[in-house]
Amino acid sequence: MGTVCRLMSSALKIIYKPSITLNMTNSAIKYPDYVILADSYKEPVATLSSGDIDTSENIQVTLLINTAQTDEAVNDTAAGEEMYNSASAFSECVLNKVKLFTEHFNLDILSVNESERTIMLHGTIASFETALKTPLKRYTDEAGITFRGRAGYIYVPSEIADIVEGIYGLDDRPCAQPHITMLAYNDSPAPKRSRGYLPADVGRLYNFPEAGDGTGQCIAIIALGGGYREEDLKKYFALQGIPMPDISCVCINGKQNAPSIPHSDDKEVMLDIQVAGSIAPGAKIVVYFAANNDKGFLDAINKAIHDRKNKPSVISISWGSPEKKWTRQSLKAYNEAFKKAALAGITICAATGDFGSSDGVHDGKVHVDFPSSSPYVLACGGTRLVAKNGIIKSECVWHDSDHAAGGGGISEYFPLPQYQESANVPMSLNPSRFKGRGVPDVAGNAAYSTGYRILVNGHWMMLGGTSAVAPLYAGLIARLNQIKGSPIGFINPYLYENPDFFREIVKGNNITARPQLGYTAGPGWNACTGLGVLENVMKGVNS
Repeated sequence: MGTVCRLMSSALKIIYKPSITLNMTNSAIKYPDYVILADSYKEPVATLSSGDIDTSENIQVTLLINTAQTDEAVNDTAAGEEMYNSASAFSECVLNKVKLFTEHFNLDILSVNESERTIMLHGTIASFETALKTPLKRYTDEAGITFRGRAGYIYVPSEIADIVEGIYGLDDRPCAQPHITMLAYNDSPAPKRSRGYLPADVGRLYNFPEAGDGTGQCIAIIALGGGYREEDLKKYFALQGIPMPDISCVCINGKQNAPSIPHSDDKEVMLDIQVAGSIAPGAKIVVYFAANNDKGFLDAINKAIHDRKNKPSVISISWGSPEKKWTRQSLKAYNEAFKKAALAGITICAATGDFGSSDGVHDGKVHVDFPSSSPYVLACGGTRLVAKNGIIKSECVWHDSDHAAGGGGISEYFPLPQYQESANVPMSLNPSRFKGRGVPDVAGNAAYSTGYRILVNGHWMMLGGTSAVAPLYAGLIARLNQIKGSPIGFINPYLYENPDFFREIVKGNNITARPQLGYTAGPGWNACTGLGVLENVMKGVNS
C-alpha cells in the first residue's frame, strides 16, 4: 500500500524505430512551402506583461499523427477492445517524412508511440520557431504566472501537412483549473461532524451498492499540480474505518507528487483520492501527475488510457476550462483520446465546473467546460445536498453565488450525440443557437456549505465543487465494474436509455452569465443537473 512513483519520459533519449529503413536524404527536401495547421489558431495572450524569450532553451513538442479513426466500435465492447489493442503502425512514409523534417531543422526524436499516435520532438526554441514559423514570447499573467506563449496559427511545411493533426508544447500556459471550492476548518484533531459529510456518508445517502468495494479495479486520477502525503491518507481512512487503498503515482515528463503547505492544488489531489478511495477502497488508485498545459494534460490522459501495467477501468478528471479557451485542434485531439478510452472499455468522469452557466467567462454568453463537454465523457454536475440522520431532506442545484455554482449548458463545438436525441436538450442560448452536446449527464453533492470533510497537509477542511463529483462517480463505476465482472466502459448511452435509474433534481438554476442568462432545473434532463443523481443503477446491474 505504499506510494511508489514511476517516472515516465524523464530522461532525454533520442530514438528511432530500428525496423524502418530510411531511404530519402535530407538534401532532397528544402521545405519552400508552408500551410496553416488546421484548427491551431490561438487567441492573443491577455497578460500584464510580455517579453523576449531565451531561444536557446530546449523544449519538448508533441506531434499528433493523423490516422484513420472510426466510431463504429464505440458501443460494441468486443469490437472496441479489438480496435484499441490493434494499434495502427506508422507507415515507413510517415516516419521518413518526420525524420527528414527533424534533421533539416536540428530537432531530435525522443519517442514514437503508435498507440497514442504521437511523436515527441526535442530541440531549441529557435529551431522550433524556424521549423513551424511560429514566434514565441515570455508572458506574465495577472496571477503572476510566467509562461511561454504564442498567438495565431502554427504553420507546417506542405511536405508533412497531410500527416500532422496537431502540435502541442510550443505554448505552455496553464490550460485548466481545479474545480474545487472550500470552507476552511479550524485546526483540530478531528473534523466537525456537524458540518459536511464524509464521502462514504454520501455514497450511503445515494444508495450506492454495498456489495462492491472496487476490488480488482483501478481508478486513474489526473493531477496537473500539487500532491498527497501518505500520513494524511492513512489517518483519513483510519478515521472512517476504511482500509487504506493501494495508492501510487505515475509521473509524466518529470512532474512528480509534490505536496506543499499551503497549496491549493494539494486540496484537489487529496479531495480526489479521499473521495474515490472512500467509495471504492478496494480499488487501486493511480495518480497521473503532469504539467498544467495542453501537452501535459493530453499526455496524462493518454498515459492513463494506454497504461498496460495498471489498466485503469475508470478515469477521474477534476480539471478543465471553458471550451472558448481551447484551440479546436486540442478539442479534437482530446476527444479522440476519450473515444479511444471508450473503445478500450474505460469510463471517463469529468467535473463540469464551478461557475454556473458562465463557466467564469464574463462576455454575457453561456459557456460549458471542457473536457466534460466531450460526448465520450460522463459529465458530473453539482447539487446542494441536505440530510439528517441518514435521510435526505432536500437536494437542489448547487448555486451559492456567481463564483460557486454547478456548471452546465450546451456545447458550442460538439454536436448533439445520438444518445441525447430523445432527452429534450435545448439549443444553445447564445446567438449561434447551436444544437450541441448537453452538459451535465449526472450530478452529486458539490456545495462547499454541505461539502466533504477532507484532510490536507494535516489540516481538516470542508471542500466542495464539481471536483468532488467526478471521483464520487468514478468510485461508483469501480464498484459496478467489480459487481458486473467486466468494465461498463462508455456508459452514457445506457444511462439515457434508463432514466428510471435516477432521482431527478428539479429545483434551482445555474444562471450566472449576466444579464440573467442560464438554465433552470426541471423534470427530465436539464442543463443544471443532467438526468439527476444516479441512485438506482443496481436495477441495471441485476437485470
